Amino acid sequence: MDFLKINGAFGEGGGQIIRSALTISCITKQPVHIENIRKNRKIQGLKPQHLTAIKILKKISDSIVIGDKIGSTELKFIPGDIKSSKIFEDVGTAGSIPLILQVLIPIVAISQKKLEINIRGGTDVLWSPTMNFTQHILKEVYSRMGINFSLEIKKRGYYPKGGGEINLVVNPSKIKSIFLTKRNTNQANITCTFSKISPEKIENEINKIKEKLIENNFVVKSKIQEQESRDSGASILVSSIDENSIIGIDGLFNKNTQKFDLDLEEFLENQFSVDKNLADMIIVPASLAKGKTRFQVKKITKHLETNLFVTSKISGCKYGVGKVLDGFEIIIEGISYASIK
Repeated sequence: MDFLKINGAFGEGGGQIIRSALTISCITKQPVHIENIRKNRKIQGLKPQHLTAIKILKKISDSIVIGDKIGSTELKFIPGDIKSSKIFEDVGTAGSIPLILQVLIPIVAISQKKLEINIRGGTDVLWSPTMNFTQHILKEVYSRMGINFSLEIKKRGYYPKGGGEINLVVNPSKIKSIFLTKRNTNQANITCTFSKISPEKIENEINKIKEKLIENNFVVKSKIQEQESRDSGASILVSSIDENSIIGIDGLFNKNTQKFDLDLEEFLENQFSVDKNLADMIIVPASLAKGKTRFQVKKITKHLETNLFVTSKISGCKYGVGKVLDGFEIIIEGISYASIK
């Protein structure tokens, strides 16, 4: 078996390497051998959300996997043919559902199959996009790239109990490149969900964020919803979307400080086309699309640099990074949908 070796310790050395490698492996049918998994993390090796994604991939593709266990720092993945499926999966912990969806959605959509899945686990947890980011920001950029999915959040799941639940439907899609330049809207949207926390406390914190946005000449709309969950918790998304930009920044309510952990300055200062987290998520589908995808960012993060390198190594796409005023432009020339096996 001819495996493409991937060093999981490269660059930021986290879980994004696993997600990108598995996604492109499934679509291009290239077996991969990932070593040094999460080498640069305090707790190394595979975590529950990685194993859940792998378990689902085995169900919907009959892929062969060696090394799929908690803490494993080495994984061999031989992709099978993706098939349309209707399944249920439980992470069993507060492991991140949004990170699992980053793997599943492009694989199924680009493979021209349909997936209906119910997943239980963590919807809004540390070191992961929130479910609101997935539903409003990721879905927006994926839609523009031709990837079609619908998402229903049935129950929120916060750390440590998890227990969140979502329904996902992914439809066969034909992927395309996109071109994003700079933000040209002053509209900001605040989306907040919470459970088992004082509504007054949440509203007070939201009002502080709203005031800061208004001070910076944004027109603000807010939506606050109390939703059922096993644990107390709250998440927030501040976003702006126009024809040339898709920008979001999210965070969780910190029970120690009684405030949202949200870097609002990052949102206020971003006049480019995407936020730093979305930039990572565009890379894989862009590498498989026909034509050149272009977008601009304020800085090249270690995550972005790593994902560009790993994705290009597996897919064979070409990419370039150019300097623009106060930021950078990323150009990815995809291998084109027609060439996918």
